[in-house]
Amino acid sequence: MCLEGQLSYLKTADPMPMLRPPDLVDAGEQGQVVEIRALDQLAVRFRRGTFLMAARDLRRVGTELSQGR
Repeated sequence: MCLEGQLSYLKTADPMPMLRPPDLVDAGEQGQVVEIRALDQLAVRFRRGTFLMAARDLRRVGTELSQGR
């Protein structure tokens, strides 16, 4: 998944969530979904941590399957 735009803050996906500054994840940075939570919340692992984000703030990155020729 890829972050659509800069958010106003980030919320960690820890058992005791904390608010973090938004500059830890750049707009357009790709991350990996590690957990799906209630209310369209996704836990996404980026290079600087794992954060909770609304699904509407992310877009799917197209993956091309290579075909053996």
